Amino acid sequence: MILIVIGTRPEIIKMSPVIRECSDQGLDYSVVHTGQHYSYEMDRIFFEQLDLSLPEYNLDVGSGTHGAQTAAILAGIENILQQHPPGIVLVQGDTNTVCAGALAAVKLHIPVGHVEAGLRSYDRSMPEEINRIIADHVSDQLFAPTEISRQNLLREGIEAEKITVTGNTVVDAVQQNIRIAQHKVHPLEDFCLEPRQYFLVTAHRVENVDDPVRLAEILTGLKKLSEHFELPVIFPMHPRTQKMVREFALSTEGIRVIDPVGYLEFLLLESMAALILTDSGGVQEESCILSVPCVTLRENTERPETIDVGSNMLAGTNAEKILAAAERMIDIPRTWSNPFGDGDASHRIIEVCKKKGTF
Repeated sequence: MILIVIGTRPEIIKMSPVIRECSDQGLDYSVVHTGQHYSYEMDRIFFEQLDLSLPEYNLDVGSGTHGAQTAAILAGIENILQQHPPGIVLVQGDTNTVCAGALAAVKLHIPVGHVEAGLRSYDRSMPEEINRIIADHVSDQLFAPTEISRQNLLREGIEAEKITVTGNTVVDAVQQNIRIAQHKVHPLEDFCLEPRQYFLVTAHRVENVDDPVRLAEILTGLKKLSEHFELPVIFPMHPRTQKMVREFALSTEGIRVIDPVGYLEFLLLESMAALILTDSGGVQEESCILSVPCVTLRENTERPETIDVGSNMLAGTNAEKILAAAERMIDIPRTWSNPFGDGDASHRIIEVCKKKGTF
Protein backbone atom coordinates (compact mmCIF):
# COMPACT_ATOMS: atom_id res chain seq x y z
CA MET A 1 0.00 0.00 0.00
CA ILE A 2 1.14 3.55 -0.77
CA LEU A 3 0.52 6.24 1.83
CA ILE A 4 0.44 9.75 0.35
CA VAL A 5 0.95 12.54 2.90
CA ILE A 6 -0.26 16.08 2.20
CA GLY A 7 -0.89 19.07 4.42
CA THR A 8 -1.11 22.26 2.36
CA ARG A 9 -2.97 23.25 -0.76
CA PRO A 10 0.19 23.38 -2.92
CA GLU A 11 0.85 19.78 -1.85
CA ILE A 12 -2.70 18.77 -2.79
CA ILE A 13 -2.17 20.37 -6.21
CA LYS A 14 1.21 18.76 -6.88
CA MET A 15 0.20 15.35 -5.56
CA SER A 16 -3.16 15.32 -7.36
CA PRO A 17 -1.58 13.68 -10.48
CA VAL A 18 0.10 11.04 -8.28
CA ILE A 19 -3.23 10.29 -6.61
CA ARG A 20 -4.90 10.03 -10.04
CA GLU A 21 -2.11 7.74 -11.28
CA CYS A 22 -2.60 5.40 -8.33
CA SER A 23 -6.34 5.38 -8.95
CA ASP A 24 -5.97 4.82 -12.70
CA GLN A 25 -3.66 1.86 -12.10
CA GLY A 26 -5.97 0.39 -9.48
CA LEU A 27 -3.26 0.48 -6.82
CA ASP A 28 -3.87 0.21 -3.10
CA TYR A 29 -3.26 3.68 -1.67
CA SER A 30 -4.43 6.00 1.09
CA VAL A 31 -4.12 9.74 1.66
CA VAL A 32 -3.34 11.51 4.94
CA HIS A 33 -4.27 15.20 5.17
CA THR A 34 -2.46 16.79 8.12
CA GLY A 35 -4.40 20.06 7.99
CA GLN A 36 -1.20 22.09 8.35
CA HIS A 37 -2.62 25.27 6.82
CA TYR A 38 -6.36 24.67 6.56
CA SER A 39 -8.88 22.41 8.18
CA TYR A 40 -10.01 19.26 6.47
CA GLU A 41 -13.49 20.76 6.12
CA MET A 42 -12.16 23.90 4.41
CA ASP A 43 -10.20 21.75 1.98
CA ARG A 44 -13.11 19.41 1.22
CA ILE A 45 -14.28 21.66 -1.66
CA PHE A 46 -10.69 21.70 -2.93
CA PHE A 47 -10.72 17.92 -3.37
CA GLU A 48 -14.17 18.06 -4.94
CA GLN A 49 -13.12 20.75 -7.45
CA LEU A 50 -10.14 18.66 -8.52
CA ASP A 51 -12.28 15.51 -8.81
CA LEU A 52 -10.24 13.74 -6.11
CA SER A 53 -11.49 11.31 -3.50
CA LEU A 54 -11.47 12.68 0.05
CA PRO A 55 -8.52 11.63 2.28
CA GLU A 56 -8.92 8.52 4.41
CA TYR A 57 -7.18 10.21 7.34
CA ASN A 58 -7.17 13.82 8.55
CA LEU A 59 -5.14 15.11 11.48
CA ASP A 60 -6.43 18.73 11.64
CA VAL A 61 -3.25 19.90 13.37
CA GLY A 62 -3.86 23.55 12.46
CA SER A 63 -1.33 26.34 12.85
CA GLY A 64 1.30 26.76 15.55
CA THR A 65 5.00 27.21 16.05
CA HIS A 66 7.27 25.13 13.85
CA GLY A 67 8.11 22.84 16.76
CA ALA A 68 4.55 22.35 17.97
CA GLN A 69 3.16 21.84 14.49
CA THR A 70 5.89 19.43 13.40
CA ALA A 71 5.52 17.44 16.63
CA ALA A 72 1.74 17.14 16.22
CA ILE A 73 2.09 15.94 12.63
CA LEU A 74 4.88 13.52 13.58
CA ALA A 75 2.80 11.96 16.35
CA GLY A 76 -0.34 11.75 14.20
CA ILE A 77 1.38 10.12 11.22
CA GLU A 78 3.34 7.75 13.46
CA ASN A 79 0.05 6.50 14.93
CA ILE A 80 -1.36 5.81 11.44
CA LEU A 81 1.83 4.06 10.31
CA GLN A 82 1.86 1.81 13.36
CA GLN A 83 -1.75 0.78 12.86
CA HIS A 84 -1.61 0.40 9.07
CA PRO A 85 2.03 0.16 7.90
CA PRO A 86 2.32 0.90 4.15
CA GLY A 87 4.95 -0.25 1.70
CA ILE A 88 6.08 3.32 1.08
CA VAL A 89 5.26 6.83 2.27
CA LEU A 90 5.27 9.59 -0.37
CA VAL A 91 5.79 13.21 0.70
CA GLN A 92 6.06 16.26 -1.53
CA GLY A 93 7.97 19.52 -1.23
CA ASP A 94 9.33 21.36 1.77
CA THR A 95 6.71 21.94 4.48
CA ASN A 96 6.54 20.84 8.12
CA THR A 97 4.22 18.07 6.87
CA VAL A 98 7.00 16.77 4.60
CA CYS A 99 9.63 16.86 7.32
CA ALA A 100 7.39 15.20 9.92
CA GLY A 101 6.00 12.62 7.50
CA ALA A 102 9.46 11.56 6.37
CA LEU A 103 10.80 11.36 9.92
CA ALA A 104 7.82 9.35 11.18
CA ALA A 105 8.24 6.80 8.39
CA VAL A 106 12.01 6.40 8.45
CA LYS A 107 12.05 5.87 12.24
CA LEU A 108 9.61 2.99 11.75
CA HIS A 109 11.83 1.60 8.94
CA ILE A 110 9.19 2.34 6.28
CA PRO A 111 10.59 3.49 2.91
CA VAL A 112 10.14 7.17 2.07
CA GLY A 113 9.79 8.69 -1.39
CA HIS A 114 10.37 12.44 -1.64
CA VAL A 115 8.59 14.04 -4.59
CA GLU A 116 10.28 17.29 -5.74
CA ALA A 117 13.59 16.38 -4.14
CA GLY A 118 16.81 18.33 -4.49
CA LEU A 119 15.54 21.91 -4.61
CA ARG A 120 17.92 24.35 -2.92
CA SER A 121 17.80 28.09 -2.30
CA TYR A 122 20.99 27.91 -0.19
CA ASP A 123 19.27 30.22 2.29
CA ARG A 124 18.95 28.43 5.64
CA SER A 125 17.00 31.32 7.13
CA MET A 126 14.06 29.83 5.23
CA PRO A 127 12.36 27.02 7.20
CA GLU A 128 11.48 25.39 3.89
CA GLU A 129 15.18 24.90 3.14
CA ILE A 130 15.68 22.99 6.39
CA ASN A 131 12.61 20.83 5.74
CA ARG A 132 13.66 19.85 2.23
CA ILE A 133 17.21 19.01 3.27
CA ILE A 134 16.00 16.76 6.11
CA ALA A 135 13.48 15.03 3.85
CA ASP A 136 16.07 14.44 1.14
CA HIS A 137 18.62 12.92 3.50
CA VAL A 138 16.26 10.43 5.13
CA SER A 139 14.44 9.36 1.95
CA ASP A 140 14.98 6.08 0.14
CA GLN A 141 13.72 7.31 -3.23
CA LEU A 142 14.36 10.87 -4.36
CA PHE A 143 12.26 12.08 -7.26
CA ALA A 144 14.20 15.04 -8.60
CA PRO A 145 12.25 17.30 -10.96
CA THR A 146 15.28 18.40 -13.01
CA GLU A 147 18.94 17.61 -13.64
CA ILE A 148 19.87 20.66 -11.54
CA SER A 149 18.05 19.10 -8.59
CA ARG A 150 19.81 15.77 -9.15
CA GLN A 151 23.20 17.47 -9.14
CA ASN A 152 22.32 19.26 -5.87
CA LEU A 153 21.63 15.89 -4.26
CA LEU A 154 24.81 14.27 -5.61
CA ARG A 155 26.92 17.16 -4.27
CA GLU A 156 25.47 16.45 -0.82
CA GLY A 157 26.62 12.84 -0.96
CA ILE A 158 23.30 11.14 -1.70
CA GLU A 159 23.77 7.91 -3.64
CA ALA A 160 22.99 8.15 -7.35
CA GLU A 161 20.92 4.94 -7.30
CA LYS A 162 18.40 6.61 -4.97
CA ILE A 163 17.76 9.50 -7.37
CA THR A 164 15.45 9.55 -10.39
CA VAL A 165 14.87 12.60 -12.57
CA THR A 166 11.12 12.42 -13.18
CA GLY A 167 10.12 15.94 -14.15
CA ASN A 168 7.95 17.96 -11.81
CA THR A 169 4.40 16.88 -11.00
CA VAL A 170 3.43 20.56 -11.25
CA VAL A 171 3.46 20.10 -15.06
CA ASP A 172 1.11 17.14 -14.78
CA ALA A 173 -1.07 19.17 -12.40
CA VAL A 174 -1.24 22.26 -14.61
CA GLN A 175 -2.07 20.22 -17.71
CA GLN A 176 -4.72 18.12 -15.96
CA ASN A 177 -6.27 20.81 -13.78
CA ILE A 178 -6.48 23.60 -16.35
CA ARG A 179 -8.75 21.36 -18.40
CA ILE A 180 -10.98 20.97 -15.34
CA ALA A 181 -10.83 24.74 -14.70
CA GLN A 182 -11.92 25.67 -18.21
CA HIS A 183 -15.17 23.79 -17.69
CA LYS A 184 -15.88 24.91 -14.14
CA VAL A 185 -14.84 28.55 -13.56
CA HIS A 186 -14.76 31.89 -15.41
CA PRO A 187 -12.64 34.33 -13.38
CA LEU A 188 -11.98 36.87 -16.15
CA GLU A 189 -15.72 37.35 -16.57
CA ASP A 190 -16.21 37.44 -12.80
CA PHE A 191 -13.62 40.20 -12.32
CA CYS A 192 -14.29 42.03 -15.63
CA LEU A 193 -10.76 41.48 -16.96
CA GLU A 194 -9.37 41.20 -20.47
CA PRO A 195 -6.70 38.63 -21.43
CA ARG A 196 -3.12 39.99 -21.18
CA GLN A 197 -4.47 43.28 -19.81
CA TYR A 198 -3.72 42.88 -16.08
CA PHE A 199 -0.96 42.03 -13.66
CA LEU A 200 -1.43 39.21 -11.15
CA VAL A 201 0.28 39.32 -7.75
CA THR A 202 0.81 36.98 -4.80
CA ALA A 203 2.83 37.60 -1.64
CA HIS A 204 2.72 35.48 1.48
CA ARG A 205 6.27 34.67 2.63
CA VAL A 206 7.01 35.62 6.22
CA GLU A 207 10.20 37.48 5.34
CA ASN A 208 8.17 39.77 3.06
CA VAL A 209 4.80 40.26 4.72
CA ASP A 210 5.97 40.40 8.35
CA ASP A 211 8.51 43.12 7.59
CA PRO A 212 6.84 46.56 7.40
CA VAL A 213 9.59 48.05 5.25
CA ARG A 214 9.66 45.20 2.72
CA LEU A 215 5.87 44.98 2.54
CA ALA A 216 5.56 48.76 2.07
CA GLU A 217 8.13 48.63 -0.75
CA ILE A 218 6.23 45.84 -2.49
CA LEU A 219 2.96 47.77 -2.32
CA THR A 220 4.68 50.95 -3.55
CA GLY A 221 6.19 48.99 -6.44
CA LEU A 222 2.78 47.61 -7.39
CA LYS A 223 1.26 51.11 -7.36
CA LYS A 224 4.07 52.36 -9.63
CA LEU A 225 3.37 49.40 -11.91
CA SER A 226 -0.31 50.29 -12.22
CA GLU A 227 0.44 53.96 -12.93
CA HIS A 228 3.21 53.26 -15.43
CA PHE A 229 1.41 50.66 -17.53
CA GLU A 230 -2.15 51.86 -16.87
CA LEU A 231 -3.24 48.28 -16.25
CA PRO A 232 -5.03 46.85 -13.21
CA VAL A 233 -2.93 45.06 -10.60
CA ILE A 234 -4.96 42.14 -9.27
CA PHE A 235 -3.81 40.98 -5.85
CA PRO A 236 -5.69 38.00 -4.32
CA MET A 237 -4.35 38.79 -0.86
CA HIS A 238 -3.51 36.00 1.58
CA PRO A 239 -5.24 36.46 4.98
CA ARG A 240 -1.87 36.81 6.72
CA THR A 241 -0.85 39.53 4.27
CA GLN A 242 -4.17 41.34 4.77
CA LYS A 243 -3.62 41.22 8.53
CA MET A 244 -0.13 42.70 8.28
CA VAL A 245 -1.24 45.45 5.87
CA ARG A 246 -3.81 46.52 8.48
CA GLU A 247 -1.36 46.14 11.37
CA PHE A 248 1.29 48.26 9.65
CA ALA A 249 -1.35 50.76 8.41
CA LEU A 250 -0.09 50.48 4.83
CA SER A 251 -1.82 51.84 1.74
CA THR A 252 -3.03 49.62 -1.11
CA GLU A 253 -3.94 52.58 -3.30
CA GLY A 254 -3.70 51.72 -6.99
CA ILE A 255 -3.94 47.99 -6.31
CA ARG A 256 -7.09 45.93 -6.78
CA VAL A 257 -7.06 43.77 -3.67
CA ILE A 258 -9.43 40.81 -3.79
CA ASP A 259 -10.02 37.92 -1.41
CA PRO A 260 -8.08 34.73 -2.14
CA VAL A 261 -9.58 32.77 -5.03
CA GLY A 262 -9.82 29.03 -5.55
CA TYR A 263 -7.02 27.14 -7.25
CA LEU A 264 -8.94 26.63 -10.49
CA GLU A 265 -9.78 30.34 -10.70
CA PHE A 266 -6.19 31.27 -9.91
CA LEU A 267 -4.83 28.89 -12.54
CA LEU A 268 -6.90 30.59 -15.25
CA LEU A 269 -5.97 34.06 -13.95
CA GLU A 270 -2.32 33.03 -14.22
CA SER A 271 -2.72 31.72 -17.75
CA MET A 272 -4.19 35.00 -19.05
CA ALA A 273 -2.05 37.55 -17.17
CA ALA A 274 0.28 40.03 -18.86
CA LEU A 275 2.81 39.44 -16.10
CA ILE A 276 2.89 37.65 -12.74
CA LEU A 277 4.66 39.02 -9.66
CA THR A 278 5.10 36.61 -6.76
CA ASP A 279 7.19 35.35 -3.86
CA SER A 280 5.84 31.81 -4.30
CA GLY A 281 8.01 29.03 -5.67
CA GLY A 282 5.04 27.14 -7.08
CA VAL A 283 3.75 30.20 -8.92
CA GLN A 284 7.20 30.69 -10.49
CA GLU A 285 6.89 27.18 -11.88
CA GLU A 286 3.29 27.54 -13.04
CA SER A 287 3.96 30.83 -14.84
CA CYS A 288 6.89 29.23 -16.65
CA ILE A 289 4.76 26.25 -17.71
CA LEU A 290 1.91 28.53 -18.82
CA SER A 291 4.28 30.76 -20.86
CA VAL A 292 3.57 33.86 -18.76
CA PRO A 293 6.56 36.00 -17.70
CA CYS A 294 7.24 36.28 -13.98
CA VAL A 295 8.95 38.72 -11.62
CA THR A 296 9.93 37.16 -8.29
CA LEU A 297 9.74 39.35 -5.20
CA ARG A 298 12.72 37.68 -3.54
CA GLU A 299 16.51 37.87 -3.64
CA ASN A 300 16.93 34.15 -4.36
CA THR A 301 14.98 31.20 -5.71
CA GLU A 302 15.07 27.41 -5.41
CA ARG A 303 13.70 27.33 -8.98
CA PRO A 304 16.81 28.53 -10.89
CA GLU A 305 15.56 26.72 -14.00
CA THR A 306 13.04 29.54 -14.50
CA ILE A 307 15.85 32.10 -14.50
CA ASP A 308 17.95 29.98 -16.85
CA VAL A 309 15.22 29.70 -19.51
CA GLY A 310 14.34 33.40 -19.22
CA SER A 311 10.77 33.13 -17.93
CA ASN A 312 11.54 34.67 -14.54
CA MET A 313 13.58 37.50 -13.02
CA LEU A 314 14.52 38.18 -9.43
CA ALA A 315 13.61 41.71 -8.33
CA GLY A 316 13.74 41.63 -4.53
CA THR A 317 11.35 43.99 -2.79
CA ASN A 318 12.65 47.44 -3.74
CA ALA A 319 9.88 49.42 -5.48
CA GLU A 320 12.09 50.79 -8.26
CA LYS A 321 13.62 47.37 -8.95
CA ILE A 322 10.15 45.83 -9.14
CA LEU A 323 9.11 48.38 -11.77
CA ALA A 324 12.36 47.95 -13.71
CA ALA A 325 12.00 44.17 -13.71
CA ALA A 326 8.40 44.43 -14.92
CA GLU A 327 9.43 46.75 -17.74
CA ARG A 328 12.06 44.25 -18.82
CA MET A 329 9.87 41.14 -18.57
CA ILE A 330 6.45 42.21 -19.83
CA ASP A 331 7.29 42.21 -23.52
CA ILE A 332 9.76 39.33 -23.73
CA PRO A 333 8.96 36.61 -26.28
CA ARG A 334 7.09 33.78 -24.63
CA THR A 335 9.14 31.19 -26.46
CA TRP A 336 11.13 29.57 -23.68
CA SER A 337 11.11 25.81 -23.25
CA ASN A 338 9.47 24.41 -20.13
CA PRO A 339 12.33 22.91 -18.05
CA PHE A 340 10.09 20.92 -15.68
CA GLY A 341 9.22 17.95 -17.85
CA ASP A 342 6.58 16.58 -20.18
CA GLY A 343 3.65 16.07 -17.82
CA ASP A 344 4.36 12.39 -17.13
CA ALA A 345 6.20 12.76 -13.81
CA SER A 346 3.51 11.07 -11.72
CA HIS A 347 3.62 7.95 -13.93
CA ARG A 348 7.42 7.76 -13.62
CA ILE A 349 7.24 8.12 -9.83
CA ILE A 350 4.79 5.25 -9.45
CA GLU A 351 6.72 3.07 -11.90
CA VAL A 352 9.93 3.57 -9.88
CA CYS A 353 8.08 2.61 -6.69
CA LYS A 354 6.77 -0.54 -8.39
CA LYS A 355 10.17 -1.42 -9.84
CA LYS A 356 11.90 -1.02 -6.47
CA GLY A 357 9.31 -3.30 -4.91
CA THR A 358 8.45 -0.87 -2.16
CA PHE A 359 4.78 -1.90 -2.09
